[in-house]
Amino acid sequence: MNPQAKLVFTISLFLGTTITISSNHWVLAWTGLEINTLAVLPLISKSHHPRAIEAATKYFLVQAAASTLVLFSSMTNAWHTGQWDITQLTHSPSCLILTAALAMKLGLVPFHFWFPEVLQGSPLPTGLLLSTAMKFPPITLLFMTSHSLNPTLLTTMALLSAALGGWMGLNQTQTRKILAFSSISHLGWMTIIIFYSPKLALLSFYLYVLMTAAVFLSLDSMKALKLSTLMTSWTKTPALNAMLMLTLLSLAGLPPLTGFLPKWLIIQELTKQEMAPAATIISLLSLLSLFFYLRLAYCTTITLPPHTTNHMKQWHANKPTSPMTAILTAMSLTLLPAAPLILPVA
Repeated sequence: MNPQAKLVFTISLFLGTTITISSNHWVLAWTGLEINTLAVLPLISKSHHPRAIEAATKYFLVQAAASTLVLFSSMTNAWHTGQWDITQLTHSPSCLILTAALAMKLGLVPFHFWFPEVLQGSPLPTGLLLSTAMKFPPITLLFMTSHSLNPTLLTTMALLSAALGGWMGLNQTQTRKILAFSSISHLGWMTIIIFYSPKLALLSFYLYVLMTAAVFLSLDSMKALKLSTLMTSWTKTPALNAMLMLTLLSLAGLPPLTGFLPKWLIIQELTKQEMAPAATIISLLSLLSLFFYLRLAYCTTITLPPHTTNHMKQWHANKPTSPMTAILTAMSLTLLPAAPLILPVA
């Protein structure tokens, strides 16, 4: 892709995100979402592969439908209340429509169907954008309107997302699809707590972005798109593979790694809100996700297929790794001791 074109699309992404997260008016927020959608479409389809074009088409249709629902919910709310302010969403049907629209933008169950397919058709760097930066504006809108939304509906969607994200990721062999279902499962954790503690949901999102970025950048360094490729990558970059295994376990939420922190705080907050059954269910459902994270970790470090010795000696090749990967990986593994500083904020 032309560097000037890539610069224009990157600036547009920053602009769209900034407009949405800093606006108080619904039309401005909608404008930012549309700029984001149009900026990321060329990045998805830049390889001109039929799968990439299909992914871009699916992404455009779903995002356009979701943006239309956002505009429709804000218009019906303004019709009944006379308010275009994002925080003044008080009309009940408008709240339900907005919940559906934001769930569609984020890829929450039952509007998750597009996300694994789009991620599978995108390159790894674009997949990282779709899994992290593109979810920031909808999460911000959810944060700003959380006090108006229906907690029962949010809890139901969250539990279904955690269940389906874990269940459908079990039999996947493509790393991008596994990370897509991982994203759906993590979004379930954020959604279940956003009504009771929006700051905790944002903290959970930030840590999810940190760990997912580390995994995506590591996979991009190894050019690993399938589990079979991942199984032969130990000979190329053993240190990076070992770090990737720990980052995956952090993403699964195992102590004493960073990923344990948001899950621990969310379960604690749900118990305080007398939602112990929901906390128990979502904790048990996270075991499904743990299975495919462990399988990824197993393929990364423990499995050495018997046919690797017949190949060219891949460990002689120089494989440079970016400093950003090292920084994100280190933060993904070591931030749990920061919990006492974060607890008063959350």
